[in-house]
Amino acid sequence: MHPVIPYVVAAALFAFGVYGVLVRRNAVLLLMAVELMLNAVNLILVTAGTVLGQVFALFVIVLAAAEIGVGLAVILQLYRLRRTVTVDDVGKEDGEVPA
Repeated sequence: MHPVIPYVVAAALFAFGVYGVLVRRNAVLLLMAVELMLNAVNLILVTAGTVLGQVFALFVIVLAAAEIGVGLAVILQLYRLRRTVTVDDVGKEDGEVPA
């Protein structure tokens, strides 16, 4: 297989992830977009194929698993406190009405 194809796919995945981070307001969808970007980086590292690239890919997989664990715990706590997972409402006080 030509090595350009995985790089183009990884660039498209990363672009979709960046779009999701910039546009989405739901914290769960925000985490999914970050995971999409991490998977794009993994695709590039595995395509590079060197031993160092595969070690870094394994490190990114471990980092992504830890990020999901901590991120979902924060989102669950946010939902328990605020009854919403919209990131626009995170900094507001309890009695404040959303605009």
